[in-house]
Amino acid sequence: MPGGRQSSCRAFVAAGLQPPMEGPIWHTSAVKNLPYELFVGLRYTRARKKVSGGNRFISFISFTSMLGIALGVAALIVVLSVMNGFQKELRARILGVASHVQISGLGGELADWQAVVAEARADAAVVGTAPYVNAQGLLTTGPAVRGSVVRGVLPEEEAKVADIGSHMLAGRLDALREGEFGIVLGAELARAVGVRLGDRVTLIAPQGLVTPAGVLPRLKQFRVVGVFEVGMFEYDSGLALIHMADAQKLYSMADRVSGVRLKLTDLFKSREVARALTARLQSAQRGEFFVSDWTRSHANFFRAVQIEKNVMFIILTLIVAVAAFNIVSTLVMAVTDKRADIAILRTLGASPGGIMRIFIVQGALIGVIGTLIGAAGGILLAVNVGTVVPAIESLFGIQFLAKDVYYISELPSDLQRGDVLVIAGMSLVLSLLATLYPSWRASRVNPAEALRYE
Repeated sequence: MPGGRQSSCRAFVAAGLQPPMEGPIWHTSAVKNLPYELFVGLRYTRARKKVSGGNRFISFISFTSMLGIALGVAALIVVLSVMNGFQKELRARILGVASHVQISGLGGELADWQAVVAEARADAAVVGTAPYVNAQGLLTTGPAVRGSVVRGVLPEEEAKVADIGSHMLAGRLDALREGEFGIVLGAELARAVGVRLGDRVTLIAPQGLVTPAGVLPRLKQFRVVGVFEVGMFEYDSGLALIHMADAQKLYSMADRVSGVRLKLTDLFKSREVARALTARLQSAQRGEFFVSDWTRSHANFFRAVQIEKNVMFIILTLIVAVAAFNIVSTLVMAVTDKRADIAILRTLGASPGGIMRIFIVQGALIGVIGTLIGAAGGILLAVNVGTVVPAIESLFGIQFLAKDVYYISELPSDLQRGDVLVIAGMSLVLSLLATLYPSWRASRVNPAEALRYE
């Protein structure tokens, strides 16, 4: 068989095989010009009823290897998509209440905050600024007492840097007005204190009033004008918003604030913008201050998610690796079973490289089909994970992510093309590597030894 390409059909017949395609198409020039290694490799991959029990067993092992690769690839795609979803959802929820960049005064007070706001707005990357007062307090109504973070805000400015206004369950954020002593509570905090819209709640500040009778607690009664739920238990159960002017009066801060919060056009440029603002404010001598960004203030959350994502990728890659290396046993058995066929092909002029390519085709086909099936199934499940998980929870009466335990109570998914390509490429490479040794062993078969007892 000179060249191994013009006599593909004869090679099949000589090896005791039937051509994979019968009829007029087999005799077309396009088919006859295709490598015979491809046809033989495809034929070895599947078993028919006419073949021996050994071939059927080899085909079964090929099927299980293919299934293992498909399950591993699908699991990797789904898990990484869910981890991406957690990262994206966590970032969105945190930054919906927090800020991209925060400029705070040392000691908790920033005196010349108007000048700081002007400096920040001069940066083209800053799209929103909002001064704030941050303090601690006790909320009480009747026997219920609950500690919380109290944030004094300007409602019209706060809407430029946070999304609390779009997560209101009752009332409105702009119902906070100077001198009216209104308060907006997180849903879990309002439930713990036992108040609803329009109810009164007493806020006790830790700073006391020194009187001749001793130190008395500083307290003020507020009216609930809104209830929000951003979906993060930390904020829903521990954050109360009041007007900034009311907070300045209650905490004796005069016209000072705790700091200024900024929103950027691109949240991933927060560290760069923070460094630039620090240099500009220092050169302008705006007093003592500290500039931080969300990558620092909430780094533990995002670092934990990224570490978990990397670890899960490594662990689940082992599943694909085990399935891929099952191809080794499949091809070793196939080489042993096909020694006579290999010898006949060699006597007809097939080169060792051609024999090697036959079994590479067989093993690579298992990897390709398994990867394609796994990728399709993984993508389908990752896209519909928001439907599948609630159905499983409803069917078995369980809850995977309880609100009072986890920051995110729903299973999110963010399918990224890069992850799919990396997983598919990794699976194909492992499958191809698994074919090399058995294929090399097949190319070393001695025709005389193989045909001695035939």
